[in-house]
Amino acid sequence: MSWTAVVLAGSRPGVDPLAEAFGAELKPLIPVAGEPMVRRPVRALLAVREIRTVVVVSQRPAQIASVVHDDVRLTVRESRGTIAETLLELCWDRSVEWPVLVTTADHALLDRPMIEQFCGGAASSDIAIGVVERNSILRRFPEAKRTWLKFRGGAYTGANLFALGSPKAAAAIELWRSVEQDRKQGWRFVSLLGPLVLLGTALRLLSIDQVLARLGRRIDLNVKAVRLNNPLAGIDVDKVEDHALVEAILEGRA
Repeated sequence: MSWTAVVLAGSRPGVDPLAEAFGAELKPLIPVAGEPMVRRPVRALLAVREIRTVVVVSQRPAQIASVVHDDVRLTVRESRGTIAETLLELCWDRSVEWPVLVTTADHALLDRPMIEQFCGGAASSDIAIGVVERNSILRRFPEAKRTWLKFRGGAYTGANLFALGSPKAAAAIELWRSVEQDRKQGWRFVSLLGPLVLLGTALRLLSIDQVLARLGRRIDLNVKAVRLNNPLAGIDVDKVEDHALVEAILEGRA
């Protein structure tokens, strides 16, 4: 199976405080280990045989295009106002070849084995979400602060890896669109599945697989979680502390 990879390299409206902290005009241009951050996940994707093409989307494509790799498989295009709008546009674009893998420009530690494991695990699904189990990260980085979603059997953080199997994924994106502004608060998304599911999740009566199965039944899609082995898959650059941790990892100090 070959994939179209999409890298979300957008910016928040106005001044991004994280970019400002590092003297960068845009968050994807923040330097990580001596190069613009967006270059790192793009390079990892281009190294994977199963990745057919890579599309980087940004509100300011010219600036992003000036720093990414020169490769015939790579294009940079303008994004829409929100992540949901950008992904819905892809679903409606008949030139897009499916399936689609989605990641983010701040996934600075993304590497080929992570991508290959995720693609393998996501292959039979309509929607797949990459996750990393909490203990996997905290055993190696006990001070790491992530957003944890707690279920029966474990707590997870997202790995900024998503698979869309076909344009049918638009149904899930429309659902996501309604809570996009609260994406760091996972309970808001779970609440869309009804009070019983929300209560079951809050009391840890339901596993992550059960919650996603119920989501899938609601939108008539096969939705699954892909658990990634490498704890680094759950670390992105969203805060100054994250940047320090990522650079320490890359320099062998963590």
